[in-house]
Amino acid sequence: MTMDPLVLMTDVESATEELLRASESLSDGEIGAPSLLPGWTVGHVLSHLARNADALTNLLTWARTGVETPAYASPEARTAGIETGAARPVAEQLADLRAAHERFADAAAAMPAASWTTPLPLARSAAAVPWLRLCEVEIHRVDLGRGYTPADWPDAFALRLLRAIVTDPPADSPEMVLRPFGVEHPLTIGSGGGPVVGGPTKTLAGWLIGRADGADLTVSPDGELPQPARWR
Repeated sequence: MTMDPLVLMTDVESATEELLRASESLSDGEIGAPSLLPGWTVGHVLSHLARNADALTNLLTWARTGVETPAYASPEARTAGIETGAARPVAEQLADLRAAHERFADAAAAMPAASWTTPLPLARSAAAVPWLRLCEVEIHRVDLGRGYTPADWPDAFALRLLRAIVTDPPADSPEMVLRPFGVEHPLTIGSGGGPVVGGPTKTLAGWLIGRADGADLTVSPDGELPQPARWR
């Protein structure tokens, strides 16, 4: 599961540019439309993506300087930041998101090699922060509900996400054995008991985090798919 954080930053850059380019076709009227996240509009998702980039920039600053810089001042401040920006026009939303991404990229570029090992809240070390950001961009792009689905995720991202879920599943996850297509060894959640669930890697990852219905998955012995635990 380890990877050079600067290599991951190239994936963050690519995913962010694709998100921004695709979002340019949004109309201002769509900003207030429901997203796939209950209670959030498209504008809420975009606003969250911008503020999350700033939050993760704070964590990298903490790792680099040693000065405690929490991701968010408080849970209330996090919510307020999202709500404040949710209704802005598309052009303003995207300009904010691009600027926040650039601040994050600059913070990553400024990191000395030794600082990537710094333990942080939300991450075992600063080296995990680019992966956290990549997940935010790829998963919340699905949440916009504008045609991008887990089937569109890059193969490498989907497999890494699936392995990350299996390595650290939610505490109340049901036991199961996963058999992703093209992966030699099965992946287990729990002790290795439970049903065997097979199918495309992207569908498995999306299903486990509540972003796919699992319609093209198989389960053995025959029966209903288990109900994945709520992820994050």
